[in-house]
Amino acid sequence: MKKIIVNGIIVTAADTYKADVLIENGKISAIGHQLSREDAEVVDANGCYIFPGAIDPHTHLDMPFGGTVTKDDFETGTMAAAFGGTTTIIDFCLTNKGESLQNSIQTWHDKSKEKAVIDYSFHLMIGEINEAVLNELPQVIEEGITSFKVFMAYKNVFQADDGTLYRTLIEAKKLGALVMVHAENGDVIDYLTKQALEEGKTEPIYHALTRPPEVEGEATGRACQLTALADSQLYVVHVSCAEAVEKIAEARNKGLDVWGETCPQYLVLDRSYLEKPNFEGAKYVWSPPLREKWHQEVLWNALKNGQLQTLGSDQCSFDFKGQKELGRGDFTKIPNGGPIIEDRVSVLFSEGVKKGRISLNQFVEITSTRIAKLFGLFPQKGTVAVGSDADLVIFDPTAERVISAATHHMAVDYNAFEGMRVTGEPVSVLCRGEFVVRDKRFVGKPGYGTYLKRKKYGEDTLKQQETISIQ
Repeated sequence: MKKIIVNGIIVTAADTYKADVLIENGKISAIGHQLSREDAEVVDANGCYIFPGAIDPHTHLDMPFGGTVTKDDFETGTMAAAFGGTTTIIDFCLTNKGESLQNSIQTWHDKSKEKAVIDYSFHLMIGEINEAVLNELPQVIEEGITSFKVFMAYKNVFQADDGTLYRTLIEAKKLGALVMVHAENGDVIDYLTKQALEEGKTEPIYHALTRPPEVEGEATGRACQLTALADSQLYVVHVSCAEAVEKIAEARNKGLDVWGETCPQYLVLDRSYLEKPNFEGAKYVWSPPLREKWHQEVLWNALKNGQLQTLGSDQCSFDFKGQKELGRGDFTKIPNGGPIIEDRVSVLFSEGVKKGRISLNQFVEITSTRIAKLFGLFPQKGTVAVGSDADLVIFDPTAERVISAATHHMAVDYNAFEGMRVTGEPVSVLCRGEFVVRDKRFVGKPGYGTYLKRKKYGEDTLKQQETISIQ
């Protein structure tokens, strides 16, 4: 059935205006005034914004790590994402050395099949480069996986060497893929971690103290230099500190094709959370770690001036009881990650838009449009335009709520933002024209979400390195 959303204020990365939106066959078929309502369900969005569905470019659902598995799978994780205004996620597909990439991809298809309530795609981890991997990569691109992730940290687990990163950058340039890096110096972290344990320093705070900002800044700079050498393209995930921002800004000022993502946890939480008593600090153990509070202003300014361009969640949830507690007495055994997917959009709106740190249009750019352009989904996703998928969020900018595990929709037993008061929340969320959340109630169904084959990097998008206007 046709739908028409009336009386709302449409917000895109470029424009803000009042108009009605007609939806037919999962697409936006018309935008305007006094559109025909014949045979259409009328949805009143009075007093609300109409945003393009947010895209989360950084999730880890149903992922094995540290002897356990993330609590949220593709059903609970995407349901929580939808409540938060996200209509598309891109999850990280892990690989194993010596095994076929196709086997790993199939494993991720099996994890997501008949579970996702919103649309999804995959990034592919590259842990080694050899003839077998090189021979498989063209087929990976054909299947619409056009972004590769290389870990510069987690020594003896995920970490790849510089040669692997460099060759991945070269292949990505040939194939039309975007290379993503987890930028921390894993070798130095390994040394500092062993030293801390030898000295009996086992509490959660030492997770942060053994991964100082310098190791993130160094790895970020190194990745940028290798990108320049390969004449390739780079996306730095979960930027947490001034040192990394500085390296990305420096690279972009030189004209390098380098992009940066931060996450809401780094914008509003700080290192002191890891010092909470009774092992509560373990709830805030993820990598990179939370930083001293002054880094937050640097990150906000970087979002405003375009030095950082996107916001991911790095959703990687583990229960406090039974999972995070695995690290009692040894911080290195605390599973890394936090539950962020549901509150990513609200935190950015409340702390960013409402407090004047970024504009409304920048908010849409950061949570949706730029991500769609970088990862081969624009203009199918990431905007409110005729012909685009009807992925829409009806958002009440005045609603107030207190974030809590008691009311969130993630499967995990705590919330990283517990007790935080935010202004603005999604009321209804549509994915391809169908309600997933309506009037704050879940009305979607597992299996509705479809796998998205993404275009090659830079294909059919505005040319990279365009100037991001400061609204």
